Amino acid sequence: MAAPVSYLPGKEPHARERRLIFKNVDRQGYSPSIDAFLADGGYEQAKKALKMERKAITDEVKKAGLRGRGGAGFPTGLKWTFIPPNNTKPVYLICNADESEPGTFKDRYILHQDPHQLIEGMLIACYAVGAHLAYIYIREEFPNAAKIVEQAIAEAHEKGFLGKNIQGSGFDLEIHVHRGAGAYICGEETGLIESLEGKRPYPRIKPPYFPAALGLYMCPTIVNNVESLCHVKHILEMGGEEYAKLGTPNNTGTRILCVSGDVKRPGYFEVEVGKVTMGEVINDLCGGLKDGRKLKAIIPGGSSAKVLRADETFKLKDGRELTIMDIPMDFDTMAACGSMAGSGGVIIMDDSRSMSWVINNLNNFYAHESCGQCTPCREGSLWMKKISDRIAHGEASPDDVDTLESVANQIEGKTICAFGEACSWPTQSFVRKFRDEMKADCKPELAGQIVAKESRLAAAGLPS
Repeated sequence: MAAPVSYLPGKEPHARERRLIFKNVDRQGYSPSIDAFLADGGYEQAKKALKMERKAITDEVKKAGLRGRGGAGFPTGLKWTFIPPNNTKPVYLICNADESEPGTFKDRYILHQDPHQLIEGMLIACYAVGAHLAYIYIREEFPNAAKIVEQAIAEAHEKGFLGKNIQGSGFDLEIHVHRGAGAYICGEETGLIESLEGKRPYPRIKPPYFPAALGLYMCPTIVNNVESLCHVKHILEMGGEEYAKLGTPNNTGTRILCVSGDVKRPGYFEVEVGKVTMGEVINDLCGGLKDGRKLKAIIPGGSSAKVLRADETFKLKDGRELTIMDIPMDFDTMAACGSMAGSGGVIIMDDSRSMSWVINNLNNFYAHESCGQCTPCREGSLWMKKISDRIAHGEASPDDVDTLESVANQIEGKTICAFGEACSWPTQSFVRKFRDEMKADCKPELAGQIVAKESRLAAAGLPS
């Protein structure tokens, strides 16, 4: 019988949590070493996988209903089947550890405290898809994580879980750490692939460049994020059907929520998907709002998710009518309510927050992070930043609020990758839901006037 797991004082999991991926995070007496991992049953599922038919592993992942935990929520097992059946090229697997979505901070803890869980998940996934070379793409802002993971890879080599003829199975695998340069766009899988190839990370057009067919070096490539790959180990241990009993239909398993903002106890919580509501996240897991404050808005899935007002109600196709506090934290219901579960970054805002300031903060981020490949995004993200700068500083015309929405509308759906939506959706939703507040932050006497300095200079034909 396994020894009970204890956690550091003050870091104990909440009673509502169901820890699989975060079992060893903040665990008392645990270290990221391979010895600690092996003592806890580590790499047993990899040994099991190496004796299975490859298709059987993919089938288990499909039975489990695992959806990607990186943002899009695409079925992981289905993605693995997209490798062309007649393929004769090398197959690669990439772990996307470029955790750059504002409001999201889960993968870092896995990399820091339980790197061998990720390596075991990658080993199983590589065997399943026939990849003999894999990369962990780690964002530049995680220097310690890169060192820890490189040490873990060396330990796995030493113990025979990487390299040639792993555990006598005849299967070879090498994993390399590749450090990014701090670019949010590298969280997009084809931009990441371009970066891995040593090029500027301009995302590729899909079709034809779906990574499973034409990925790294124009070879079939599977890209999964850290949390998704860690789940593979637990699916194999539990069995796909048993794993699928966790969570809710079509939203199976557990996922890690990263809660920040105006709550008493922000932090990370691993819960069964859809088994807790937004209200329970705020009031139960996080101890409620700060004293004397009222809820104003929530961004439920990282900064690119559309904001939800506290006083909204949502009518679903099945006839249910939900308040914001009733929304279960799953992929499908969140989408039906007009936002997305995304990367699990839940940002709580109370009535002390200026919505003009919040959207300006987000627009500054997206203007900085646009890769510049597509004109609507390159120009539009900067225009949105400049307009929201004026609004937040009380220097805008009320007409600027409508112009801001118009610019966002001209970006959405007109770019090669989803960054266009990532930067336009926050602006669209904030303007539509807080238009009156934003207009109240403008100067009514400027209505109908051109207030942008650069516009005045251009109209006068003067150099800026």
